[in-house]
Amino acid sequence: MEQQQSRKKENYRRQMDEIVARLQAEGRRPRLLLHACCAPCSTYCLELLTQFFDVTVLFYNPNITEAEEYRKRLEEEQRLIEIFNRKLTDTSIEISESRYDPEAFFAMAKGLEKEPEGGERCRKCFTLRLNEAARVAAAQSFDFFTTTLTISPLKNADVLNEIGQAAGEACGVAFLPSDFKKKNGFLRSTQLSEELDLYRQDYCGCVYSKAERSCAKCRAEASASCSAG
Repeated sequence: MEQQQSRKKENYRRQMDEIVARLQAEGRRPRLLLHACCAPCSTYCLELLTQFFDVTVLFYNPNITEAEEYRKRLEEEQRLIEIFNRKLTDTSIEISESRYDPEAFFAMAKGLEKEPEGGERCRKCFTLRLNEAARVAAAQSFDFFTTTLTISPLKNADVLNEIGQAAGEACGVAFLPSDFKKKNGFLRSTQLSEELDLYRQDYCGCVYSKAERSCAKCRAEASASCSAG
């Protein structure tokens, strides 16, 4: 009987570490554009990356469909960068905001409104945001770009790296592979978020994710109420 060989799982954190080691051996400190989804996810990513790169944060998140929520997350990102910059000595973090356009997200999500979180709607959302990051990185002559999204245990690093690589190739700019949750990255991000008292949301930002989380919370509360009764 013919045996099926499972596809080897990529170790994106190791790939990133190898690139960083090579850059250090060459004495290079490249410019990197970091697409950031929110301040809590940025914490560890910035702590790590600013050791090796001159980092500019790109805040492009049209998936945050409520304007008030978007502004709150952007302001927390700006506050986080100010905190980091007060401690950094050899470099400073810059921030750039691409146009806030939730209509672009809704157009992309048309027909996928009922997709579960983590499904095809999310994949297309990642593509929308990483394509913009690649475009900005290429237009402004960055050496690399990457995203904070891989720090989340709820996000598929394989999918994100595949999308980032394709976006980089299309725009002619190098995508830095990552899986920031590895090596206790996610744990460190939660520690830093608590230390800095950062606003931490419980959904990705879009109305569909918010509704799904609300339904899950209601089901959990109903189940607890039934168990108590």
